[in-house]
Amino acid sequence: MAAFVELLLIGVGLAMDAFAVSICKGLAMRKVNKKQAVIIGLFFGGFQALMPLIGWSLGSQFESYITNIDHWIAFILLAFIGGKMLLEAVKPEEDVEIEQMDPPLDIKEMFLLAVATSIDALAVGITFAFLDYPIVEAISIIGITTFIISVGGVYVGNFFGNKYKNKAEFAGGLILVLIGLRILLSHLGFI
Repeated sequence: MAAFVELLLIGVGLAMDAFAVSICKGLAMRKVNKKQAVIIGLFFGGFQALMPLIGWSLGSQFESYITNIDHWIAFILLAFIGGKMLLEAVKPEEDVEIEQMDPPLDIKEMFLLAVATSIDALAVGITFAFLDYPIVEAISIIGITTFIISVGGVYVGNFFGNKYKNKAEFAGGLILVLIGLRILLSHLGFI
């Protein structure tokens, strides 16, 4: 049960970039387009599941070389990713105007957004290989969590506007940093 909760928290932390982008997509809709919301969720959830699998595959090939320092790698990667998200959450943003209300989804743009928001998940996948996480369970939880959060982001964006974007990204970054710290402290024997 503890592993499930940890994977769920990792999924939530990784989904915050997708949530922020989903909010922006919701901002551009006069009324939520349910079909578009599901497509957005599938893009983000799918890539958030695929990227850790790719990272896990890469990490598994090098596992025997770095098992003595795996906890440090996990800590550094998660702290870096989470720290980056924290910095992005607190830096001032330029005002972005929405050019067109209810635009159709651009599949090329969605592909690029999904890749960009899931790069962090690639690094997390590498740590999964070092820490011997059950990869099918991990990518399933991350993908489903991101799907739900992304669809919810469209609704939040449509209802509340851009008000909570930075708070969500800050929370996601903090979650990743804390999980990285817990991994490091547990391997060093402090927890």
